[in-house]
Amino acid sequence: MNNIRITVIRKIHHADLSARYENPIEHACSMKEGEIFISKNGEKPEGLCESAWQSMLPFVMTLAHGGENFYDGWMKNPKSAMISCNDGFRPVSFLIETIEN
Repeated sequence: MNNIRITVIRKIHHADLSARYENPIEHACSMKEGEIFISKNGEKPEGLCESAWQSMLPFVMTLAHGGENFYDGWMKNPKSAMISCNDGFRPVSFLIETIEN
């Protein structure tokens, strides 16, 4: 099974949406751009947000098992995917890539 590198590429905060719809929260997303996680044997890396993990899990598992070329040529690197977490207020984009063993 391939290991998978998960890199935080971009964080966005839609402050206008938060102000309009979100209840105040103390601890918003702690991900940092450039932060890297490694999934070994298809397992969730320590410190990775559970919500983000659930969003990317199908792609991680496919890549970990040797799959590639999502959506028939979507990514320049067929052994990768660009996935965002499902937080509508603070979406985080992750680059998920196969690490050749």
